[in-house]
Amino acid sequence: MEETKDWKNGTIVGHRFIASFSGGKDSALALYKAMQVGEAIGLIVMLEEGGKRSRSHGMPPELIRAQADSIGLPLYTAAASWAEYEEAFIGLLIQAKDRGAEVLVTGDLELTDYGCWQDEVSTKAGLKLGMPLWQMDHLETVETFINHGFLSIVVTVNLSLGMRESDLGRRLDHEFVKELLERGIDPCGEGGEFHTTVLDGPIFKSPIPVRKCDIMRHGDYAFMPLELDENETTSD
Repeated sequence: MEETKDWKNGTIVGHRFIASFSGGKDSALALYKAMQVGEAIGLIVMLEEGGKRSRSHGMPPELIRAQADSIGLPLYTAAASWAEYEEAFIGLLIQAKDRGAEVLVTGDLELTDYGCWQDEVSTKAGLKLGMPLWQMDHLETVETFINHGFLSIVVTVNLSLGMRESDLGRRLDHEFVKELLERGIDPCGEGGEFHTTVLDGPIFKSPIPVRKCDIMRHGDYAFMPLELDENETTSD
């Protein structure tokens, strides 16, 4: 495999970047770290074909918009099928480059066996790649996230990988991390065990008020959809 080209920090320092953003813990922590050394110009969020949910975490656009508004960054979005995903993603990268972006920042900790797709698409768009969490220890990653004051809750669980339906809606805090470790579960969820939605933290001007909806199930997965709650000013 090709060497990592100093993906962790070197490409970000002193540069303007566009961040791939899922709304979950890893992308939020990567964005926070990148903002310490570079200048963010926007967030990329890919949507499903119909444009009603985000491709990565199934979040409604209005909740994504609320996150971006609280962070204070513009959104770059496109709705695409999996077959159209790469072309649409590169199109957003090119838009960002035209507006001054030099680097794509992602929250990846590891690569797949198929190489670095992120490096391929950023290169095609004429950008460098920065991955602030690259090769970071999983427990250190989640503890850093919590210690920085981020608030996130579990919104998706894979029931075949040790997660429980009762984990949905729980806050990702040190107590929950300890419990996950005791249950033999990666506290970062890097094996697809769970996904989170970030509602507050050092990059947010104000917390995101949400309403927890009825749990949904599909195969091995259970989901707790969140909706933006315009009538509330805080969330638990």
